[in-house]
Amino acid sequence: MEFHAVRFPKYAAKVLVFAPVGAARLVVRLLRWASAEDGNWDLRQAAAQRGDADTWMKLDARRQRQAKWRWSLAAGVGAVAAAGGMVLVFGDAPWWWRAAALAVGLPVLARAGRPADRPITDRVSQGKTYRKLTADLVRRALMSLQLAGINSAVAKDPGAISFPVEIHRDGPGHLAIVDLPYGVEAADVIARRGRLASGLRLPLDQVWPEPAPGHTGRLALWVGHEPASQMRQPSWPLLKGGQVDVFKPFPFATTPRMNVVDASLMYRNWLFGGQPGSGKTFALRLLALAAALDPRAELRIYEMKGVGDFKALAPVCAEYGNGFDDDTLTGCAQLIEWLYEECQRRSKRIDHYAAAGKAPENKVTPELASLKGSGLHPLVVCLDELQELMLSPHGRRAGEILEKVIKLGRALGVVLIIGTQIPDKDSLPTGITRNVNTRFCLSVADQTANDMILGTSQYKLGHRATVFKPGPPTEGGEAGWGILRGIGETGARCSFYVDSDQAARIIDRAVTLRRDAGTLPAEGTQTRETSPAYDVLADVATVWPAGEDAAWNETLLELLAEMRPEVYAGWKPAQLTSALSTHGVKVGQVGRRIDGKTVNRRGPHRADITTAITDRNHKRSAE
Repeated sequence: MEFHAVRFPKYAAKVLVFAPVGAARLVVRLLRWASAEDGNWDLRQAAAQRGDADTWMKLDARRQRQAKWRWSLAAGVGAVAAAGGMVLVFGDAPWWWRAAALAVGLPVLARAGRPADRPITDRVSQGKTYRKLTADLVRRALMSLQLAGINSAVAKDPGAISFPVEIHRDGPGHLAIVDLPYGVEAADVIARRGRLASGLRLPLDQVWPEPAPGHTGRLALWVGHEPASQMRQPSWPLLKGGQVDVFKPFPFATTPRMNVVDASLMYRNWLFGGQPGSGKTFALRLLALAAALDPRAELRIYEMKGVGDFKALAPVCAEYGNGFDDDTLTGCAQLIEWLYEECQRRSKRIDHYAAAGKAPENKVTPELASLKGSGLHPLVVCLDELQELMLSPHGRRAGEILEKVIKLGRALGVVLIIGTQIPDKDSLPTGITRNVNTRFCLSVADQTANDMILGTSQYKLGHRATVFKPGPPTEGGEAGWGILRGIGETGARCSFYVDSDQAARIIDRAVTLRRDAGTLPAEGTQTRETSPAYDVLADVATVWPAGEDAAWNETLLELLAEMRPEVYAGWKPAQLTSALSTHGVKVGQVGRRIDGKTVNRRGPHRADITTAITDRNHKRSAE
């Protein structure tokens, strides 16, 4: 109050300046309204340009009919206003009447005459942007989207937009459940989230439309009291302490309403996707940090971006690779091969314990995971930037094996966590995406990438990660935000943020837990329980038939099985073809004359084997 009292002379001066302008504007508006020219003049001009005299005459006659009664009303209003003014100025009215008329009339005229960007009073402070949802406000915002289905329906029936549930407070905001007009889907509104926020006159990250249960035309519109970027997300509960049981849920993300969303690892495979700057790696790393806090869990991590985002976890990893060089990619491909063998070993152990009544559903239980020597402890494998491997010479074989691991490993205690920023059929085979049961799609550029990660038709259903902006919140981005599918209701979620220093402190705790449990990997060693080692190129060169330029796969496999039965016994020709292709050796048709007839079978050429060995040796010597 004191603030405005000091500025009263300034306000009075503004009123005296703007009031005459406002009076003139009101007079002009009244005269224009009385002339009935608004709208009619444009229509007459269009008719004149077409040379349509009949339409012009009809429009002018209509204008004259409207103007006749409007001029009468305007004249009456003017006469009353003039008479009232004369009475107040020259009449015998009490002084306080004149004061009251000036106190009411002058501010009204000044309000009409002031420029739009120059308010009469000054603001004491700039409060937080908050707007309580009302039905009228929601209708106006939906109409501003310029969706033909909404505007035409509302023009015919103002009740075409209805509210089956009363708008109510929901956490730090308000929730409106809206039944859109017939034929309009919630996805159509969600795709125009920016326009919807503009219609509500609110920041983008304060407005959160989602599909609502019931039917595709039902929208759940949640509007926060303040933008999400200004709402302080709570710290990850596991930062301060605690241990994780991978068989039980743990905190992973928050909703726009700041409700905590719990995730789980066991019996799940995860797929993370998003363009650079979306926060994909940090969200994926959160799961790895959680797994590190369960001393039973064995961690194997390959990050193929090469920047060391997971380096803090190396002390608790049984295997860790960082980079996109040939050796790292080869190591990752070998890990995937080993995972398939591990699944085979675990399936036999599960069968053994199921026969003993310790695996009632033929899958790993918490008791078996804790049983030392069972070989069924949780195995968590993180493969970040998987596209680097899929686009390498190892990609085809690795993709085929990875799909098998995803299908088999879930019940065997093998948890696969994949991250990629290029979700297409080459860098992310469809066989992988079809079988992953938990997906987190952060900011992506288009519908194709959205559905490659979340699944077919998710974009059409309104689950659109294209609405999120990459980049940190400090720069207006929405890193960490994405659409989570497979954990509860599909919807927008923001993963907890844990920086590198905090990650290092968590790993210090994890090291202590594992040291006490006797599960801490020996420093500097990376071990796998593997099948006997072999070098397929060197072995093929060793057994190559003398004097032959090309050989059938079947012939080579017979010789290989004689040399290393523990490795090659049981190999099929296609398996040899795949193994050679990872080294760039092409396998084609090789013809042989048998009983006077030419028989074609697939096999390599000796020159290609020699070239592959030479190229590999050159690369190793150069490094």
